[in-house]
Amino acid sequence: MREQINSAPSRLETCSISNARRVAAMLDLPSEGLVEGTALPRGWHFTLLGADTMRSQLRGDGFPGLGIPLPELGLPRLLQVGRTVSFRGDIPIGANITRLSSITSLERKSTRSGEIAIVVVDHRLVVVGESEPAINETQTFFLLPASSERPSYEAEPEPVTLSRQKSFTPDDTLLFQYSALGFNSHKIHLDRAYARDVEGFPDLVVNGGLTTLLLTEYLRTELKVTPRQLKIKYTAPLFSGRSLTIADDSQGDVLNIKVFNNYGEVAAQMEVEAYEY
Repeated sequence: MREQINSAPSRLETCSISNARRVAAMLDLPSEGLVEGTALPRGWHFTLLGADTMRSQLRGDGFPGLGIPLPELGLPRLLQVGRTVSFRGDIPIGANITRLSSITSLERKSTRSGEIAIVVVDHRLVVVGESEPAINETQTFFLLPASSERPSYEAEPEPVTLSRQKSFTPDDTLLFQYSALGFNSHKIHLDRAYARDVEGFPDLVVNGGLTTLLLTEYLRTELKVTPRQLKIKYTAPLFSGRSLTIADDSQGDVLNIKVFNNYGEVAAQMEVEAYEY
């Protein structure tokens, strides 16, 4: 069953040089080349999608909505399952940005585990003075019922055999810095007791947006690719303190980059449908 679509008023954001430098610091990169007027590296726009939801209006799981409130619907758990990002242009550092966010669809479904809701949120970032968005990002979320099941996140490690790969271990500091830059207070990224005791995870969960940032940085720094469109699916959670491996599984004209968790299961997959070197 589909429900009424909601939208938020347009709002003014600033692609500040201070935020760009903080993203660089979080990624352990030098910031000397980040000056006003230069293009923000593609993928760093997540700071422009942050919410300023009052604490009293947060969902029970702490999620602020990132630009537009998500409904509770009696479904206390939230899981991001994918996003599509279209880059139609660059955002200059120092520019003012008009942001338009809306819920484009909300669909309830009955499953064997109970009722769920699928929520699609659209964000458009328009440089002030321009008529078309520089970036259009669509995010898809599942809203889920509470669960007493505690799935296992342990298995015998399987090696990643793809030729081009890079391993990395996210830690609590990285999760905190990313969440702070995006003003994302979802408890699964910040509150270890909540992640374990309420959601049933073994540790803090790596943000889907952080996984996406690591993927776009892999494109930028390892493959030297400038993306024009990305489609990302999240298929398994990643956790703080556990290694992940980013690997190139491309075939033909479409770049296909995968993220494997610490025991070799695909946790995320990104298709770069149009790109330039």
